[in-house]
Amino acid sequence: MGTGRTPRQRAPGRAREGRAHNVTTTDHPLPSELQALVDRQAIVDCLERCARGIDRLDVDLYRSAFHDDAVDCHGDKPVTTDEFLEMWLPKQPLRDANQHFLTNHTIDIAGDVAHAETYFISLVKLAELDDLELIGGRYVDRFERRAETGWRIALRVMFQEWRARADAAPRAAILGVDWGRRDRTDPSYERPLRPRPLDD
Repeated sequence: MGTGRTPRQRAPGRAREGRAHNVTTTDHPLPSELQALVDRQAIVDCLERCARGIDRLDVDLYRSAFHDDAVDCHGDKPVTTDEFLEMWLPKQPLRDANQHFLTNHTIDIAGDVAHAETYFISLVKLAELDDLELIGGRYVDRFERRAETGWRIALRVMFQEWRARADAAPRAAILGVDWGRRDRTDPSYERPLRPRPLDD
């Protein structure tokens, strides 16, 4: 006996989420102007996943910003994503805080390849010091859109422009309670987010 309900149908052109973080497919091609906006937002989302992955020590999230064969020119020689993490992760227990602020974005998209320049400010607070280091620079990236993974970084070249130091001694007194964590126990991963402080 029928229920009288008709099967739910997806409206023509409605996006379906793909397996990758930044991949959508549609039944019909988007107008070029709209596709450019979708592509640009996917690239910005990728850049922000990369920054959040680094700051929260979320290796899977960080990896999701790079193609498997990506090259990272982050120091004195090009390295793979795995080689960068092997160099970078052991330094993190020495750090109280690490934040990356992404500011200006310039993105040039040509088909399945895009070039982006992103200004950044990085903050590093070592546990044993009462000051912190500020680093300003640019990420210059070549993005590629691939069928299985969508827009991800294929090549990153990092340029440092300046460095400075700032007093961080009052940090504990100002914050009172340090609720932030550099891992997946950080409140930003909590669903749903709960008020702070938590009841014991």
